[in-house]
Amino acid sequence: MFGLNELKQTRVYQQAKAEGVEEGELRGKLAAVPLLLKAGMKPEEIAEQLGIDLAAVQKIA
Repeated sequence: MFGLNELKQTRVYQQAKAEGVEEGELRGKLAAVPLLLKAGMKPEEIAEQLGIDLAAVQKIA
């Protein structure tokens, strides 16, 4: 049976962890979008500065 340390060393665990980190980073950036829009930034500027897809910003706007 796998122990926790052995599990953490598997490729599947590493990929899942990386995906979770990326998703969390994206959620944080998307949470900032309404505030940046309220501050007067254009969706195009927000997408460029945060490094996210313009469609995602427009969906929130």
